[in-house]
Amino acid sequence: LFPFPVRGSEGLYMVNGPPSFTESTAFQRDSGKNCKAVAFSKDGSLFAWCNGERVNVVNVTRAELLRSFDLPKAVCLEFSPKNNVLATWQAYASGKDGVSGVPNLQLHDLRTGKCLKSFIQKKMQNWCPCWADDESICARNVNNEVHFFENNNFNTIANKLHLQKVSDFALSPGAQPTKVAVYVPGSKGAPSFVRLYQYPNFGGPQSALANKSFFKADKVTMLWNKKATALLVVASTEVDKTGASYYGEQTLHYMAANGESAVVQLPKNGPIYDVAWSPNSVEFCAVYGFMPAKATIFNLKCDPVFDFGTGPRNAAYYSPHGHILVLAGFGNLRGQMEVWDVKNYKLISKPVASDSTYFAWCPDGEHIVTATCAPRLRVSNGYKIWHYTGSVLHTYEVPSNEEMWQVFWQPFLDGVFPEKAVRYQAVPSEVPSAEPKPAQAYRPPALRNKPVTSSKLHEDEPPQNMKPQVGSGDKPLSKTALKNQRKHEAKKAAKQEAKADMNQSPGQTQVPQNTPRNAVPATTTGDPEVDKKIKNLKKKLKAIEQLKEQAAAGKQLEKNQVEKIQKEAALLKELEDLELGV
Repeated sequence: LFPFPVRGSEGLYMVNGPPSFTESTAFQRDSGKNCKAVAFSKDGSLFAWCNGERVNVVNVTRAELLRSFDLPKAVCLEFSPKNNVLATWQAYASGKDGVSGVPNLQLHDLRTGKCLKSFIQKKMQNWCPCWADDESICARNVNNEVHFFENNNFNTIANKLHLQKVSDFALSPGAQPTKVAVYVPGSKGAPSFVRLYQYPNFGGPQSALANKSFFKADKVTMLWNKKATALLVVASTEVDKTGASYYGEQTLHYMAANGESAVVQLPKNGPIYDVAWSPNSVEFCAVYGFMPAKATIFNLKCDPVFDFGTGPRNAAYYSPHGHILVLAGFGNLRGQMEVWDVKNYKLISKPVASDSTYFAWCPDGEHIVTATCAPRLRVSNGYKIWHYTGSVLHTYEVPSNEEMWQVFWQPFLDGVFPEKAVRYQAVPSEVPSAEPKPAQAYRPPALRNKPVTSSKLHEDEPPQNMKPQVGSGDKPLSKTALKNQRKHEAKKAAKQEAKADMNQSPGQTQVPQNTPRNAVPATTTGDPEVDKKIKNLKKKLKAIEQLKEQAAAGKQLEKNQVEKIQKEAALLKELEDLELGV
């Protein structure tokens, strides 16, 4: 049933997922208006929440209370991957007269209910320790070094990774051996760098699996792929010194566990809004560039595989099975979504979820939730459940005097839901589709009774398959072949345009009378290079005509000018050949 919890001013309750969408009786509603934090375990079997009085943990499948902790101020909760430990964090309060405060990060053993260890963790950012998937290792960033604990024994630091100033780290997912990515910001003219290590080999730069340094970085985001074979690093600066972007400057770097590294070349300038790994670990999608943004899928060689063209988007979400990709424009965009079948690169649907502040795939790879939550937006709070084919299956809006703070799916382990064949036909729904009417552009009074002329600020680029053609033996096309292919496509497009022009305005094909006399008539062949040559030849012939006129008027010509006139016949022949080849 894929239940999902809803947290807000109406309290905390669970809703059964598709197809019923009724409130779950397995979880008793907590009507308190002070629910600050909720968390599911990785396998979805345990659920924890803090209601401003206690932190409670329930077993979802058996619908029974497992543990209850007296932690009224907890604002962050997290389960360890194997459900052995519950981590809680509350705001740090320093003691009087400079005395250090009470430890505010606590690790609780869920089997015994005892507190395993308490730490002082002042910052909310990166508050939670990171576990390897089998819980053999747990790591924390403490005073610019990474401390490692083994087998949930938090009384002994098993290992330390000490570099000059470790700002952030990321443990690899999956099975052993665990890899660690660490980021050290640059200082005093030295570059920032990210290094990959294999636990526990931390013996200096020589023991690193890979190393990537870069100058333009105030902060980085590190993303491991599912198989832990490669890492993507988005390096960003707070300020773009060129003044081109309000969002600062971003670069995308690729690092592999085998030592390879590269800068991912993005063909359009501008911010990098989002980067997402495909669950298959061999491709990733980047959304980047000034609006309208481009979206491109790259392979592990950082070569583009498929370009989705440009559009109003700033986020990318792969389905849990990786066979569907949603490109979306949320935040300051209108909530347009493009749902793509990424095996065949076909567009499935284009739903619109206006004012959405949250998006998430259901673990079944079929359903999606979009939500409008406070405090990001305090009006029109609610959520919608969609099928990826564009149908709205369920919608809920909170009363106008209430707020919704959070909604999310119950997680399930990989492999619980098998991958299903992609559907293109919208699934039937009882909810009427309320398609938002496209807003009409403002027209000044003087133009209101005149025909509408389409005026776009920019032309959207169409999607383009960047993979080598099957007919070429799966090898990249040579430069000449690519050139010929482009010529052919350009000619085809030019012919289609000419046809369209003839159909639309057959009476307007004559040259306007007010064309300047000295203007060179433009000849379009569809190939920019040939057009350029024709234009240059016509310029030369025009110059020869002027020289002839000067000679007829009795002007003495220079030697090189006479030579130019002698070349007229050859130039005419060349022009004729080019125009005949059109």
